Amino acid sequence: MATMPGVVGGPEPVQYRTAVLDGASGARTDAAELYLDLLKRCLTRTLHEDPYRRIDPMRRTWKRAGYRAYLPLHKALSRAGVELVRVVGANGRSDGRDVPALAETMVGLERLDNLHACIRGVLEQNVPGDLLEAGVWRGGASIFMRAALEAYGDEERVVWAADSFAGLPPPDADRYPDDQGDTFYRNPHLAISVEQVAENFQRYGLLDERVRFLEGWFRDTLPHAPVDRVAVLRLDGDMYESTIVALEALYDKVLPGGYVIVDDYFAVPTGAGRATDDFRRARGIEEELVRIDWAGAYWKRLR
Repeated sequence: MATMPGVVGGPEPVQYRTAVLDGASGARTDAAELYLDLLKRCLTRTLHEDPYRRIDPMRRTWKRAGYRAYLPLHKALSRAGVELVRVVGANGRSDGRDVPALAETMVGLERLDNLHACIRGVLEQNVPGDLLEAGVWRGGASIFMRAALEAYGDEERVVWAADSFAGLPPPDADRYPDDQGDTFYRNPHLAISVEQVAENFQRYGLLDERVRFLEGWFRDTLPHAPVDRVAVLRLDGDMYESTIVALEALYDKVLPGGYVIVDDYFAVPTGAGRATDDFRRARGIEEELVRIDWAGAYWKRLR
């Protein structure tokens, strides 16, 4: 799917949908909030439990020898249309600690709640700009971005989904020593095609001209992305390179009042946190960095 060109400016003041009455208690409940809460539970499969979890050799529970043994087995089984999974409940899904077999996102409910709050915040404050996620996997968080704009009646902003749609790049340890030894690029579960992500948007009725894909390595696409203004920037590139490249290319487009979210800031062994610290230090960014959950962090740009 080709990237659609063009940039959309800021929205008109948000007109929220009319609240409805809860028949049981008579309490006023906003229909948009009910829809978005339901969508979060669908995207994470915490509404109807995803009974399986992929056996993921990239998790720290695997030793290097185990990974080397698993990879050829995975390739052989994939050719036969077979995959190894384990039976699980939804434990770990709320805070994004597993790699789900079916869910469109692995970020968990807590980080989706944070994304929800940031989008609602920029709409309430009329902060101009689009919503951009760099590193979309199956598209769940980007799907939620588009749903939030629809639910709150925004008719202007664009959702940008930036990804290689082929997994993560091999580490460039000469330029980015913090990525030395990174093996994310070997993980077959991280390579989701742009066609599959578009199909996931379509499944929720949210694929339209206001969803635009930036396909390719961040170093090739983000510095020249046709995006003028950003209100919410969500980074989920895991690696040092992916994070620092995205910040260098896009941070100056985040307008005051907008938000920067780093999905894996606290996660180990990703380089996202180190890249974020280096960028903030180099740019003299003093806005408070707020923890979301065990992995994510964000800050609100004030100036």
